[in-house]
Amino acid sequence: QVQLVESGGGSVQAGGSLRLSCAASSYTYSSYCMGWFRQAPGKEREGVARISKYDWTKYADSVKGRFTISRDNAKKTLYLQMNSLKPEDTAMYYCAADSSRCGGFSTSDYTYWGQGTQVTVSS
Repeated sequence: QVQLVESGGGSVQAGGSLRLSCAASSYTYSSYCMGWFRQAPGKEREGVARISKYDWTKYADSVKGRFTISRDNAKKTLYLQMNSLKPEDTAMYYCAADSSRCGGFSTSDYTYWGQGTQVTVSS
């Protein structure tokens, strides 16, 4: 059983920055594929970024050039640096993990999920 706890969300103005963190409890964290998803009110949950155990990264087109996903295996923590935030980035952001697959942004590819952290971007 893997526990994921997100933090770092908040309210910022458009153009601002936030860094989200996801602390993992698993002793095998370094071997997991980790991803960030988000869900805005009335919309489907969508993949934002993911990073493999080899540090291969993938981003949604909507956040490329603005968001950066990274991981610190020593701290067993996943990060999402969000720059140049836009109002459309407003959503609940979720951390997710999977021990085997690390491909696309399907929610079914991830076994473990955090409870989410709210990000609100005002104009």
